[in-house]
Amino acid sequence: MTTDPADILTKSANRAKTISEALPYMQRYDGQSVVVKYGGHAMGDAELGQAFARDIVLLKQSGVEPVVVHGGGPQIKSMLERLGIKSEFKGGLRVTDAHTVEVVEMVLAGSINKQIVRNINAEGGRAIGLCGKDGNMVIAEKLTRTIRDPDSKIEEIVDLGFVGDPKQVDRSVLDIVAKDALIPVIAPVAPGDDGQTYNINADTFAGAIAGSLNAKRLLFLTDVPGVLDKDGKLMKHLTIREAHALIADGTISGGMIPKVETCIDALNKGVEGVVILDGKVPHAVLLELFTEGGAGTLLTH
Repeated sequence: MTTDPADILTKSANRAKTISEALPYMQRYDGQSVVVKYGGHAMGDAELGQAFARDIVLLKQSGVEPVVVHGGGPQIKSMLERLGIKSEFKGGLRVTDAHTVEVVEMVLAGSINKQIVRNINAEGGRAIGLCGKDGNMVIAEKLTRTIRDPDSKIEEIVDLGFVGDPKQVDRSVLDIVAKDALIPVIAPVAPGDDGQTYNINADTFAGAIAGSLNAKRLLFLTDVPGVLDKDGKLMKHLTIREAHALIADGTISGGMIPKVETCIDALNKGVEGVVILDGKVPHAVLLELFTEGGAGTLLTH
């Protein structure tokens, strides 16, 4: 480590320049809601988790209103295995029975949620753990899927058990939390009109929350840089029309299709812009929001 006063001054000046250049972007998001869907490998890495928590605190200190929605698929799988609960899959989708949904709620609204809250608080923030049940923030409806047998081509409606979709969102709890300068961290479980608890896909849940808040941005932290073209290069900006065309011609394929479709759905619900970016990149949230080039693929109308 250098101790040359001139080198130290130069490095300090470069840091100050970087902070100064971020000012216009901080002003753009001042007082605006930014929903971050947190998951993937970034959530399982302690160092990245600490960096993420610090970024969320910095957003709040900068005048942004961050809302964190998280997943937890790997942790749920691990807990089910520890408890000896076997998962049944139909058409590649996990069937969530009564025993499984209890574990899902315990892991998502319990251990994972409180760990994220703890990390944010440790970095000087004031986070509060919530789920869709709190204040009936989200009401779910039962989700069914139609799958087609690849051999017989016969379509079958699959009952996924206690898997749901957001039916309605009441933002009043989030408005109260924002007034108290708290950072909400939300687990994607919610009650149905039938009194049952439903597990909701975290991406879909985040989109519904962001739509209810008319969020300036919805950020999906994933394990990929964003949407790639046929040459494997990152596409920095897409409109809804362009995204549909890329799905149709096969450029967007596989698991990226439902991710992009969720982005489009969020835009149609009232979100200004949705970004797919790599959560494994340290400080990806800040790079996306507070730098000129961003860090992922931005989808807009």
